Amino acid sequence: MEDSKLIELCIKQDQNAQEILYKRYAPKFFALILRYIPRKDDAEDVLVESFYKIFLKVQTYKKEGSFEGWMRKLVVNDCLMFLRKNKMITLEMEVIDQTKMIYQPLQEYELENIKRIIDSLPNGYKIIFNLYVVEGFKHKEIAELLGISVNTSKSQLIHAKRCIRKLLGLNEKDNYLPESEEEE
Repeated sequence: MEDSKLIELCIKQDQNAQEILYKRYAPKFFALILRYIPRKDDAEDVLVESFYKIFLKVQTYKKEGSFEGWMRKLVVNDCLMFLRKNKMITLEMEVIDQTKMIYQPLQEYELENIKRIIDSLPNGYKIIFNLYVVEGFKHKEIAELLGISVNTSKSQLIHAKRCIRKLLGLNEKDNYLPESEEEE
């Protein structure tokens, strides 16, 4: 069943359509939530809350952009609200424990190892990195979502990238994670 038909049926609160939508997108959104909230129990709670909101607000989807993108934005917002509510967002300069340093060339890393490195970042760095690099949010959007300045968002991203470089054993001149942030 196409998303447009699912949307139509979900607006009518059709439980079969809601179940189909949930089964189609829950695994993808659960993986997204785990990037922000590492405890599975908490992540499952956020997933359920997010789908509740999706079903509650589905009629507000204006068919501008993809439906999945619209839902993704709600899920990310729920992640950030959970982190704020539980005082898990800290955007100050945080020092990475030196014992977490890994010195191997980038090509030796598999996706799971890179994910572990990102997960080991201080929480503020990880949140900004995920929002900007993984989710594609602009710094202005991140600033609005988190109640911070655009410059704080940019600064946190720069620090996150530097930490990732260190953890990967790369030097500042390696271009895997460029420093310059031209986009506003």
